[in-house]
Order: sequence, then structure tokens, then C-alpha cells
Amino acid sequence: MASRKIVLHFPPRLIEEPVICRLAKQFGLDFNILRASITPHREGRAALELTGEPDDITKGVEYVKSLGLRVDSLESDVIRNDVKCTHCGACVAVCPTGALAMNHVTFEVAFDKEKCIACELCVPCCPPRAMEVHV
Repeated sequence: MASRKIVLHFPPRLIEEPVICRLAKQFGLDFNILRASITPHREGRAALELTGEPDDITKGVEYVKSLGLRVDSLESDVIRNDVKCTHCGACVAVCPTGALAMNHVTFEVAFDKEKCIACELCVPCCPPRAMEVHV
């Protein structure tokens, strides 16, 4: 058994399709939804951990790509550039796992890398661009 973390980007035309269910049924994959944001008539996004045989994972990923979904790997790391960080807290509001949290005593943002699922939601909202993706 193997596992792979990915982010699926759904175009509006596929929002209501049972894509993840098909991954489980057709390819025998188990999935853990790490984060999802799907709004009707708009692009959706789901971070998943797929578990199964390596060939089945590869076939499943190719299948969703053939449907028109963009697939990004979660193998990259999100890091905080401490020199650039101003501890403004903008990232705290969007972090789904609590990996970024405001210390209400020191008013500094703490970054717990172990909680980070590399969803990258903090990257575009960081005014000083302190949150960075490293592949």
C-alpha cells in the first residue's frame, strides 16, 4: 500500500460530479479529505490523501486529469520566512488546521509545521509574502 497527497481543482462544470466517489469505486482507493472548498458554479478545491496500490493511485490521478481537473501534488512544503514575517495575522484567518496561530500574549504568529497540510491558502493572503512554497 502507498499513499499520496494531492489537491484537486474542480472547474465549475464538474462541481456536482461524484469524482472522489469514482476514485474509490473504480480504482479501489481509500481517501481522506484533508480540506475542501467547493461552491456551486465556481471552482472547487479539495486536498486529499489517497491510499491504495501505487498503480491504482497513478491510474486514479490520470483519470481525474482526463476529466479536466487540475491535480497538484502536496509533496511541496509551505514554510514561513521569519525575516519577512510581520506577524500581522492574515494567514491565521485562512489556515484550516491551526498550523498558523496567533499567540495572544506576544501577538506573534506561531507556525506549527507538523499541523500544516500544505494547502497553500496562506500564501496569497500574506501581505509581506513571508509564506512560501518549496518543492
